[in-house]
Order: sequence, then C-alpha cells, then structure tokens
Amino acid sequence: MTDSLISIAKILNFHGIRGEAKLGFSKGREKQIENLKRVYVLKDKNYKELNVSSVRFHKHFAIVKFKEFQTVNDVEEYKGCDIFLEKTKVEETLDNDEYLISDLIGLDVFDEDGCCIGKVSAIGENLANNLLSVCDANGKEHLVPFVKELVPVVDLKGNKVVVNNIEGLIN
Repeated sequence: MTDSLISIAKILNFHGIRGEAKLGFSKGREKQIENLKRVYVLKDKNYKELNVSSVRFHKHFAIVKFKEFQTVNDVEEYKGCDIFLEKTKVEETLDNDEYLISDLIGLDVFDEDGCCIGKVSAIGENLANNLLSVCDANGKEHLVPFVKELVPVVDLKGNKVVVNNIEGLIN
C-alpha cells in the first residue's frame, strides 16, 4: 500500500473546538485539497483511513473536518502527521508538464543528439524553478533547471528525459 500513496499535506494543528484540522500543503494544490474525499494519515508507521466531510481555506491553510475527528484531542493526537492520497488520485490532478518527483527519479538523461548523459538522481528547488540533479557515469552531479527550454522532453513510458545541453550546462 505504501508504494501507492503520495504525501500531499501535513496536519499542523487543530482549528476551533469541533475537531477540525489545520493542514499545510504545497502552493497551487488548493483544487486537489478541495476535492478530497478519503485520505490516509501516517502515525507510528501505520496508515489510518480518514474520510473528509468538509474543506475550507483560511489564509494559506486548509481547514478540514474528518468524520473520524470529533474533538480537539482527536486532532491533537495526529498533529505533525503527514496526509497521503492514492497515487492515481494525485496523478489525475496534475497539469500538463507536471510530474511526480518519484516518477522522475531514475530516468535516463540524454542530450539532444541522443547521447546518454546520466540518470536523474534527485529533484531540488531554488527560488526560480525546480532543478534536476543528474548523476553522470563518473558519479558527478549536474544541476539542470527543470524548464521547457532546457528539458523539452520528459518521456515516462520511455524512461527518459532529453536535455538541451547548452555550453557549460553539463561538462
């Protein structure tokens, strides 16, 4: 089951006295959070199914009422725990040119001439965009901005990424 679940939020605290949970989540995922019906919470290495009865937003957080939580104490028990959703449900909400990090790790990286550069070993972030960390055959890491101009092809079925290897990007 754990391979089919993706972390989408975290229970930060309770909200009010009726068992509502304050959830933190990534910016741009409001629609995904808004449409939640059933999720899983991880506590002490065990997953518990939770059913969502309502979702609303307050500032930059989601206020979620789970059917299983009736009091502040119910929420408090899960404070700091991650909320997971089935991978297939997450994939349904992705926009074009949006990918799950877990799907990108391990992809072969080729330049525009078809020469193998290495493999995607990690995904990082900076203020402007995500970065592909590409490990070459010598074990050297190269950071490639994950933008369409430099990474025009992501082929999950073909298990590859094509990088426009401009001068100085990957030596």
